[in-house]
Amino acid sequence: MNRYKHIILIFASLFICILIVSCRHRKNVNHIVSNPEKMDETVEDDIQDALEFAMDNGAMTEDSLKLPYINPLNSFYTNNKFECVWSHKEKWDPLADSMYRFIQNAALYGLYRNDYHYKELTTLRDTLIKNSSTKKDAALWTNADLLLTDAFMHITKDLKLGRIPVDSVFAKSADSVITDSSYAVSLNELLDKKQLTILFNSFEPKYRGYWDIKNGIRSFLDSMDLHIYTFVPYPYNAKDKNDSVKFVKILQKRLYESHSINFTDSLPTFSQLDTAIKKYQVLKGLKPDGIISESLISVMNENDVDRFKSIAITLDRYKNMPDSIPDKYIWVNLPSFYMHVWDHDTLVFESKIICGKPLTPTPLLTGNITNMITYPTWTVPNSIIVKQYLPKLKTDPNYLTKLGLHLINKTGDVIDPTTLNWKRYTAGIPFNVVQGSGDDNSLGVMKFNFNNPFAIYLHDTNQRYLFKNNSRDLSHGCVRVQEWQKLAYYLIRNDSLALKHGQKPWFTTDTVNNLLANKVKRLLPVRNKVALYILYFTCEGKDGKLVFYDDIYDRDKILKEKYFANE
Repeated sequence: MNRYKHIILIFASLFICILIVSCRHRKNVNHIVSNPEKMDETVEDDIQDALEFAMDNGAMTEDSLKLPYINPLNSFYTNNKFECVWSHKEKWDPLADSMYRFIQNAALYGLYRNDYHYKELTTLRDTLIKNSSTKKDAALWTNADLLLTDAFMHITKDLKLGRIPVDSVFAKSADSVITDSSYAVSLNELLDKKQLTILFNSFEPKYRGYWDIKNGIRSFLDSMDLHIYTFVPYPYNAKDKNDSVKFVKILQKRLYESHSINFTDSLPTFSQLDTAIKKYQVLKGLKPDGIISESLISVMNENDVDRFKSIAITLDRYKNMPDSIPDKYIWVNLPSFYMHVWDHDTLVFESKIICGKPLTPTPLLTGNITNMITYPTWTVPNSIIVKQYLPKLKTDPNYLTKLGLHLINKTGDVIDPTTLNWKRYTAGIPFNVVQGSGDDNSLGVMKFNFNNPFAIYLHDTNQRYLFKNNSRDLSHGCVRVQEWQKLAYYLIRNDSLALKHGQKPWFTTDTVNNLLANKVKRLLPVRNKVALYILYFTCEGKDGKLVFYDDIYDRDKILKEKYFANE
């Protein structure tokens, strides 16, 4: 009998323990507090309970709220004795309203408001403001406090560091690392100064280009078309009747969505399709030629939702950059096909550029211009030799000679290409292929070197007519500069500024002009280094408007699919 009593006592003790735990970690539903003076104290207890539960359950509260920043969140509240941050005595603090409005307008910062509990906070806010009886529910105030603090920390991180991974081109400073304690420092600063927008703006990059984009976002959002249009696959197999019919049907649907054609079960005639395409081209400000082309389909497949993702990615790329850059620098933006030379916030000049083809993309780089070479020779990269020259040389040993190229061995001797068995080479050749200096050289008459592991440089070109093209991703990887002479003169002037009083310049613009006039190859060192940045921004702000560029290397596409697919 005593044995059974002992067992009953054990079960009773277990039941009491379970009851105590369940009371402590109760689901915060209808936790009514009748006295407003007691609300803060009750919410503090609930915050502690909620954090303890979330810490043990993968950042999920009992109310199924996800708190991604649970660790800094828990650290902050623990150090502040779980005090309420955003409300007191059944009233929202003005800072809570400021925080909510910031989240509501997160798009102005290139952010997505639903990343910061916008839906949940809207429901809580409406419930607590519009219904006087719900103000007495401590569970609602608890959830609101935790969500707002979690959102604050999330926004802090996104404004400082962005959402995409840091590119290996740039090394961020130690100050850019956000720790649990730095989140707390920022939040305490907000609570002390009560200036939310000023604080958030201080987290953002100081680059002119970043703020130019931000200044254009509002205008973009005001006219933003949220409709997702039918994607038109291109190219299609015109020789396959089924594929052709399928393409025309999809194209008809896409034109119908832009009010350019009627959509019926029957295919449009050639005349109807031609008229519809011209109507669409006029609508988009394109030349109304009625031609179905890759560029036309590319415009059709663009949409403002996708463009906003480009805005978000571009702003994040600025956040990946160093906290500061030199006063003088050369800025090459590959998707825009332009180079800008800046000197103390003054645009010295700009130039069209030609960059690498998608198969041979120009890498993202930083460095300093170290020297210039007049009438340079060109040593052909091994990748070009393997892909383009070797297949031709196996059938025509004179192929290099026809191109004006020379075969040079390790000792500098010229080798007759007809004396070699080209079929024995597959992965490369034990010679250099060199193009002598001259007006017909692929590098033109001027080359600008900077240290990098890819043998990439800036240079003139013997195909200057290509600068007339709108799309200029045409090179093997190096950057061709239309205004190479302006760049050379700027570097010379900049070098002269580094001279001490009374010193003579190392060389002048007259030196360069004489070398060029006499077609002399000469290496001219650049002693007063100018920084060079080769970057990838598919969006820019100009005169308060946003300009978008083609994602020539699909770098944005990859990031959109990985980090913004569900936005």
